Amino acid sequence: MISSFALVTALPALAASVLAYQYPTIPKDLTTPYQQRLAVVGPTAVSVGWNTYTQLNQSCVEYGTSADSLDSQVCSTISTTYATSRTYSNAVTLTGLTPATTYYYKIVSGNSTIDHFFSPRTPGDKTSFSLDVVIDLGVYGPDGFTVSDNASKKDKIPSVNPVLNHTTIYRLAQTVDDYELIIHPGDFAYADDWELKIQNLLDGKNAYQAILEQFYDQLAPISGLKPYMASPGNHEAACEEIPYTAGLCPEGQKNFTDFLHRFGNTMPTSFASSSSNKTAQTLAQQAKSLAQPPFWYSFEYGMVHITMINTETDFPNAPDTQSGSSHLGGGPFGQPNQQLDFLEADLASVDRSVTPWVIVAGHRPWYTTGTGACTSCQTAFEGLFNKYGVDLGVFGHQHNSQRFQPVYNNTADPKGLNDPTAPMYIVAGGAGNIEGPTSVGSEPSYTAFAYAEDFSYATIKFIDLQHLQIDFIRSSTGEVLDSSKLYKSHSESFVVQ
Repeated sequence: MISSFALVTALPALAASVLAYQYPTIPKDLTTPYQQRLAVVGPTAVSVGWNTYTQLNQSCVEYGTSADSLDSQVCSTISTTYATSRTYSNAVTLTGLTPATTYYYKIVSGNSTIDHFFSPRTPGDKTSFSLDVVIDLGVYGPDGFTVSDNASKKDKIPSVNPVLNHTTIYRLAQTVDDYELIIHPGDFAYADDWELKIQNLLDGKNAYQAILEQFYDQLAPISGLKPYMASPGNHEAACEEIPYTAGLCPEGQKNFTDFLHRFGNTMPTSFASSSSNKTAQTLAQQAKSLAQPPFWYSFEYGMVHITMINTETDFPNAPDTQSGSSHLGGGPFGQPNQQLDFLEADLASVDRSVTPWVIVAGHRPWYTTGTGACTSCQTAFEGLFNKYGVDLGVFGHQHNSQRFQPVYNNTADPKGLNDPTAPMYIVAGGAGNIEGPTSVGSEPSYTAFAYAEDFSYATIKFIDLQHLQIDFIRSSTGEVLDSSKLYKSHSESFVVQ
């Protein structure tokens, strides 16, 4: 990585150079929607987010269960931006949806098309389904990293740019019938790595913005078709990830600004309890009042309760705070202890007779091969994971794929995958970005799988109330690199209340 000293001293020599960053072309119709993204925001509700090159007085979406009859419309006045952005983030929420039903939608514009999505499964729906885990993805093409390797209802495969033909995004398009939603806990565009292209050194603030636009345009064929559930990583914190150089960032590019505008109005808070238990209902309401989307929140989908957490700020010794180890000057986004209080109330509210599976997803792992374990994350979160019987912890940050035997306090559960008490952990940070894969390094004794030879991602299949399957997929070929099944008896409605 180029040092801040080299960055500054190189500027005069590059003064006559041609800028390397490539902004997408601005359309003639400035209301044209770009960077579409969906999210589950309730048992019968889906948010639609998109960006435009002008501010909208009204952001509207037409929708219905037939492409020929979009007989409902919803509008909002949400259309936000920040100083260095060329685009405005717009969002509406579609409510009253029939569960597990295909809906068609059209963003109201002078230049837009009809897209579609599958509405959320009701909490407690026992139908088997899969979700994909994609973390540490990054832009592809001149400002990113292009891989050179070869590469009951059927959906139309989304059209993606040919430059993506050997990427995780391409594989997500090819397998679009195999999953119903995606979780992405952190590290999206890697726009803060603009300085890795020396031609960008003349104008980092515009290189940063150009990479953001490119990435979310590349992602749109997927995120505009499938609910795409986001939480933050370190690369969302500021325009420059090199420690102590936050002064290089304009104010509008600090403190997770773009992430907040893009996802702050589309992620859920926390659902009202799907349990008939009064205590669970009270705890779920408490969790909802403490949620702070898009940083920490939860949602339910069929057999699973998913909680997204923020491993960057808002807990003791969090790495991305002003005094944290990464020195990125982020947060706080809540009151002291708010995130941990939310997590405890949220996990305590889960009725396992309705949603037996509980997954918590965040960015930085505390169980990992090699170096880079987030010990402050472990101190803050692991006790709650174990206390409330979390089945699976999903993390990234390390740019590879890893799976561990169920483990607590650095000790493997002797039951392994056969009804363990301790949570199972995976790292799915190998989706691909300009920084490339991270070598596996040393492996703890409880390591079950580790892979860093090529870009990869994970799928999670909820087979039934007691069986969950995790597959790691090689992005360039679709090959299954590792497959495992976790059995949990889920014999108690509540682990703790």
